Amino acid sequence: MKSTALLLIDFQNDYFETFKDSKFPLNNSEGASLKASKILEKFRDKSIDIIHIKHENPKVDAPFFQVGSNGANIHKNVEPLESELVITKNYPNSFLQTNLKNYLDEKNIDSVVIVGAMTHMCVDATLRAAKDFGYNCTVISDACATKDLEFDGKIVSSFDVHKSFMAAFEFAYAKVESTNEFLKGFDT
Repeated sequence: MKSTALLLIDFQNDYFETFKDSKFPLNNSEGASLKASKILEKFRDKSIDIIHIKHENPKVDAPFFQVGSNGANIHKNVEPLESELVITKNYPNSFLQTNLKNYLDEKNIDSVVIVGAMTHMCVDATLRAAKDFGYNCTVISDACATKDLEFDGKIVSSFDVHKSFMAAFEFAYAKVESTNEFLKGFDT
C-alpha cells in the first residue's frame, strides 16, 4: 500500500444538505463522507499518502464553491489534518492545471483510491485521467455521492446515475469496491 494514495474529491460543504447554507446538495453526501472517513482513518493509521482535493469556482457569480466561501470548505467529516496535502482545482479533472500528477510521480505512487463527489462529474473525470496516466485505480462505491439528473425531459435518479457510472468504471477503468470490501482487503 505504500505506493498508493487516497484521493478525497470535493467533499465540500455546498454539497451537504446538513450544511446550513448549502448551495448544491447531493443525495447521500453525508453517508458517502462518513464511509470515506473510515478509509481516511485507515490511511492515517498506516501513514499512507492522503490528498484532499477541493474545487473552487473563480467566477464572481459562481452558483457554488465560490472562492473563500464556507461552502467551498472541506466538510468536517473528512477535514484534512495540517500535514495532509490539499489541492485546489478549477475543473472537474483533478489533474488539469494542478500539481496532482507531479506529486504522485515524485512520491512514486502507482495506485490511487478514489472517493468523493460528484460521481458523474469530478470523480469520473479524475478517474479517467488517472487511468490514462497509467495509475491503478480503485473507486469506493459507497463513499461517492451524486444527485438526480435530467435528460431529454426525464429525471434520472441519483441511484441510477451512480450505479451506471460505477458499472462503467468497473468495466474498463477501476476496481470498484464497497468500503467494507476495501477495508477487509486493506491489511492483506
